[in-house]
Amino acid sequence: MMESLNCYALMLVVVLAAAVAVDASGYEYDEDLSLLFYHKSCPELEKIVHHKLKLWLKNDSTLAPALINLHYRDCAIRGCDASILLDHKGSERSAKVSSSLRGFQVIDDIKSELEKKCPKTVSCADILASAAKDATAAVGGPFWSVPYGRKDGRISLAEEAQSLPSGRERITDLIELFQSKGLNVLDLVVLSGAHTIGRSSCARLQHRLFNYKGTRKPDPTIDPRYLNFLRRKCRWASETVEMDAVTPRKFDVQYYKNLQKKMGLLSTDQMLYSDSRTASIVSALASQPEVFQHQFAASMLKLGKIVDYTADEDDTEIRLKCNRVNP
Repeated sequence: MMESLNCYALMLVVVLAAAVAVDASGYEYDEDLSLLFYHKSCPELEKIVHHKLKLWLKNDSTLAPALINLHYRDCAIRGCDASILLDHKGSERSAKVSSSLRGFQVIDDIKSELEKKCPKTVSCADILASAAKDATAAVGGPFWSVPYGRKDGRISLAEEAQSLPSGRERITDLIELFQSKGLNVLDLVVLSGAHTIGRSSCARLQHRLFNYKGTRKPDPTIDPRYLNFLRRKCRWASETVEMDAVTPRKFDVQYYKNLQKKMGLLSTDQMLYSDSRTASIVSALASQPEVFQHQFAASMLKLGKIVDYTADEDDTEIRLKCNRVNP
């Protein structure tokens, strides 16, 4: 009986994935990526990434969700080109919405080690993709094989970072954003499941707690007990709060169960369960953890292949340092 239910849930997810029409404007999947890309030029790449990441996570386990988020933020702007890592005036990293991003030092450390072993070979974009994969596995998430061969971009603009979701958008806005990157509704719901770990700044949700839509009252869709909890945690915008109040350090389907109990942290989280286009996927994932694990790996693999095919070849390179373009 359980096997048949599992098969049904997996079939449901596959059907949903196939049924979604995608309109990718200016973006496509990089089919030139290969699992063997560094087989000869830098065979120890994954070993070095794994070792370095293990050391960093031993000292600070919260870097795992930070690195997953950093990879998502990178791919969602100009494709997976490590443009989020560039640190200069007017870059994506300097944007107000990027102020809470972390994990840059981890990538810099890995890059430094790789330059000793394989100089001028491994892109920062590939390092970030590999680190996000290992970070997911380190907190109990799924493992997937990362294909390599991404190039590092030379362009990074703060105004483009500002276009990413802040937690107050409509579901339609999120669907359109994902479709513009070649992703679909299933990817949206599945990748939102990364909110099963990590923290958010209270500034992103104070409007829900104290002045929802200018009413000077809280968002009525929040569970009352959860509302009281959040109001205690988020008296100040500068504070942070766990994305998942129940199992904040476990990569599981509790995020989706929370949505069913009106305990979504951000408006965009909770609306996934109230919108007819996404609610059935939330329910399927909430009851089938193995389906979530499988599909999260598939969606992350899909995310990691996004490339901006309008980018000029002159605007890409293999950076020597991840935080600045080559001289």
